[in-house]
Amino acid sequence: MMKRQEVDLVAIALDTMERFNFNPEFPRSVLKEVNAITAEFQEGEGDTRDLRSLLWSSIDNFDSMDLDQIEYCKEGENGEIEVKIAIADVDVYVPKHSETDRYAAYNGTSVYTGIVTFPMLPDRLSKGISSLLPGQDCRAVVIEYTVLPDGSTRHGEIYRAIVANKAKLIYEEVGEWLEETREIPPSVRDVPELEAQIRLQHEAAQRLRRSRMEHGALDLRTIEPEPVVEEGRVRDLVIQRQDLARQVIEEFMVAANGTTVAFLEEAGLPMIERVVVTPKYWDEIVDTAAEYGWKLSKHPDAKSLSLFLKNELERSPETFPDLSLTIVKLMGPGEYMARDPRKKPVGHFGLAVTDYTHSTAPNRRYADLIIQRLIKSVLDRKECPYTFEDLEEDAEWLSERDKGSKKVERFMRKAEAAVLLQDRIGETFEAFVTGASERGTYVRLITPAVEGRVMRGEGCLKVGHKVMVRLIHTDPYNGYVDFECTAKRPGVRRFG
Repeated sequence: MMKRQEVDLVAIALDTMERFNFNPEFPRSVLKEVNAITAEFQEGEGDTRDLRSLLWSSIDNFDSMDLDQIEYCKEGENGEIEVKIAIADVDVYVPKHSETDRYAAYNGTSVYTGIVTFPMLPDRLSKGISSLLPGQDCRAVVIEYTVLPDGSTRHGEIYRAIVANKAKLIYEEVGEWLEETREIPPSVRDVPELEAQIRLQHEAAQRLRRSRMEHGALDLRTIEPEPVVEEGRVRDLVIQRQDLARQVIEEFMVAANGTTVAFLEEAGLPMIERVVVTPKYWDEIVDTAAEYGWKLSKHPDAKSLSLFLKNELERSPETFPDLSLTIVKLMGPGEYMARDPRKKPVGHFGLAVTDYTHSTAPNRRYADLIIQRLIKSVLDRKECPYTFEDLEEDAEWLSERDKGSKKVERFMRKAEAAVLLQDRIGETFEAFVTGASERGTYVRLITPAVEGRVMRGEGCLKVGHKVMVRLIHTDPYNGYVDFECTAKRPGVRRFG
């Protein structure tokens, strides 16, 4: 029997990056420029505040080294919680129009393919000098706001600071602990007073979340499988679960971005906002809800859509991710848009917030680096570094880069799934139908979390049907995973 040829997923990732018009490798000029950077700073530098004594911590993936933000809370008066979010000062190391800046502006974002990461900035910066890792003093831009008992926020100051991360925490460990399904992780237990600090952060985040949900934020939980890679081989695909630790970071960043918009508005500066206008295909969202016996307004209404999703999550959690994916597609993608401060913001329909930007990840997203430069021009009382026309151009380009990065990541998930299953041709799996149209019928396996196309026996299948499928073909180089439907599970109706 002929030995199966190994699939080079790294080569596929490089090819996919180039196919979607990304530059996957840093030019020598960029590496030379970054290698010449020093991280030294003077004590008492300018109006920079020394906040190294505060109990800062980060929560991220276990293998993340490009840390953009750290958090700190303290109790205020009358049940208020004061929040500080320190954002890595990347601009100080990446001047506008430098070689590094031009490269970052072209790619626009870091791209995470699972098998290999293509960072927006070289590792010496994003995983070193400008990263808010423990064990080093770091330059940062601090965003302050106060969370009131009802979950509303009061915007605070924005300023430069020197900070020091006291604990690098992991989403899964902290999330399971907050959900009381595991003991307190050593990373929290072994740092004095950190347990109380994280519990206070959790309380602030839950207030923020309740408030957003009351105002119509959408609780969408799409499935994004990530490969488990050992010694360069894909061993499994696992689902990233939305836990309480991830909610802390999500809620804190949404609130921080709102404070940033308010700060730039007050200064009268143009900016780039992250927007989701009213859903692109609202009529189809109404039709989708009607299939569940739910009547939505003829006009886009976030609160009624949020209530429908909440009901379906409680009724059928097993298939809710597939409903979420349908709604996400019908809403249309988020995009960047230049904003004239004299005009009303477009807002973000899915988050139920009016003022929203991207300002909290300047190591990973170029839009955030632009916003950081706008903030610092206000702090330094200098001329705005961008015209409104500049920002219009940048917003259009970065929206395309964002869409392109998602296409790369989606294709690589398909390629990784094809590699994982290539030795299992002929096996039968349980699955749910996730798409059924003239363009094809698609299913998601219950385990492993692989999506593929039904090439045979797809007649009469509808979204939400639970089926048995046999794997008939895989092609990692084209991202194909093909199935034959062998049976529809009796008694299972659409989405539960």
